Amino acid sequence: MNDTPGWASPGSAPSDGQEPGAPGPAAPADRPAGPDRPDAEPTSPGTKWSKEQPPPGQWSAPTGPAGTGQAPPPPPPPGPGWGTPPPGPPGGGYGGYPGPGGYGGPGGGYGGPGGGYGAPGGHGGWGGGWGGPPPAAKPGVIPLRPLGVGEILDGAVSTMRTYWRTVLGISLTVAVFTEVIVVLLQGLVLDDTSSEVLNDPDATLSELSDALADTTLNSSVVFLLSLIGTVLATALLTTVTSRAVLGKPVTTAEAWRDARPQVLKLFGLILLLLLISVALLTAGMTPGLIITATANSGAGVALTALGFIAGGVVAVWLWVRFSLASPALMLEKQGIKKALGRSVKLVRGSWWRVFGIQLLASVIAGVVASIIVIPFTLLAAAVGGDGIGGFLAGTGDLGWTFLVVSGIGSVIGSMITFPITAGVTVLLYIDRRIRREALDLELIRAAGTRGPGASGAVPGS
Repeated sequence: MNDTPGWASPGSAPSDGQEPGAPGPAAPADRPAGPDRPDAEPTSPGTKWSKEQPPPGQWSAPTGPAGTGQAPPPPPPPGPGWGTPPPGPPGGGYGGYPGPGGYGGPGGGYGGPGGGYGAPGGHGGWGGGWGGPPPAAKPGVIPLRPLGVGEILDGAVSTMRTYWRTVLGISLTVAVFTEVIVVLLQGLVLDDTSSEVLNDPDATLSELSDALADTTLNSSVVFLLSLIGTVLATALLTTVTSRAVLGKPVTTAEAWRDARPQVLKLFGLILLLLLISVALLTAGMTPGLIITATANSGAGVALTALGFIAGGVVAVWLWVRFSLASPALMLEKQGIKKALGRSVKLVRGSWWRVFGIQLLASVIAGVVASIIVIPFTLLAAAVGGDGIGGFLAGTGDLGWTFLVVSGIGSVIGSMITFPITAGVTVLLYIDRRIRREALDLELIRAAGTRGPGASGAVPGS
C-alpha cells in the first residue's frame, strides 16, 4: 500500500488487487510461516481475511448482501485531482466523518466541487485554479519586469502622452533652435550653385570637383547642426524617460540641470561612433579605390562595392553593440569608455533582439517624419521657386519661401520623432538591465511601491 496521500486507497488488500482467498505468489524461503503456506501452523481465525472484505480501491463497506459474495459497484472514474477522489457520505467527510468541506465532501476537499486539489477554481490544483504570478508593479509608464517589444514602444509613446508638456517642449525647443540655424546658413552662407553645376552635362572636371566639395561641405555643416540638436534632445529626454518609469514628472529645468554635466561626453560619444563608422567604410573601400585608380578596370569598381558592403556590415554590428552606451553614460554618469563597455555587456547574447527593436523604432520614426515632412516639402515647392515640376527635376530655385515652409515641416517631424527614438533606447536599456542585473528591484524601491502586484495610477496611460 502506498502511504502517499491521494495516490492509493487506505483500504487495499495486502495483495494489492488480488481477490480474497486466491493463492498469491510464492513466498521467499526465509519468510515466516503463514496461513497461505501448507507447512504453516494453524492460527486463530481473527488473523484471516474475511470473504466479505471489500476489493482493492474501495473506500466504503460492500453494499451487497452478507455472504452472497456480490462485489460492490466499481469506483467512479478518476477526476482531475490527485488520483481517484474518495466517495464520501452525503454530509461530506473522510471515511464517515461528517462535516462540510471534508475529504470528498461538497464543501471542497480532495476533488470536491468547492475547490481543492484538482477542482475547478481551487487553490493550487493540478490543472486548474492557479492564475499565475501577481502582476508586476507599475508605478510609471512600464511594468517593472522584463519588457516585450510592444511594451517598449508603448512606453515611449506613453511618456510623450503623459508628460507631453515637458517632452514636446524639449523637442520643440531643440528642433526650432537647430532648424533656424540650418535655414539661415542655407539661405545666407551656403552656396546653392553647386547643384546646377552637378546637373550640367557640359561642366568641366574641375567645376564638378569644386561643386562636389561645396556640396559635401554644406551637407556636413547641416549634419553637424542636426547632430548637436539630436544630442541635446537625447540628453534631456533620457532624463525625462527615466523619471517617467518611476512615475515621477520632471520639468525642463530639472532635466537640463541633471543632464548638463554629461552633454559634452554624450556629444563626444556620438561623434566617436560616427568616426568609427566612417573609418570602417573607408577601410573597406580603399583596396577597390586603389585598383580602380591604377588599373581603371571593372574589377576595382566591384571590389569597391564589396568593400563598402563589408564595412557597412561591420559598422552596423558595432553600432548595435554600442547602441546602449548613450543611456548608460547619461543615467550611470559614466565616462565614454566605460559607457561603451557597459553597452557591450548589456547587448551581449541579445544582439538580434536589440537590432530588431532599434530598427523597428527607426522605421516608425522615419515613416512618421515622412508623413509630416513630405507634404510640407511639396507645399514649399508649389508656393516658391519653379513649382513642383521644377523641384522634382532638380532645376527649381530654393528660395526663402521654400526654406521656411520646408523648415516648419522638419520642426514638426523632429518634435514627434525625437521622443520616440530616445524613449525606445532608454527603455531598451532598462529592459536589458532588468534581465541581466535585476534592476526592477532597485526601481521598485526607488519608486516606493510594494513590489509585485502594486500599481500606481499613471495619468494618461
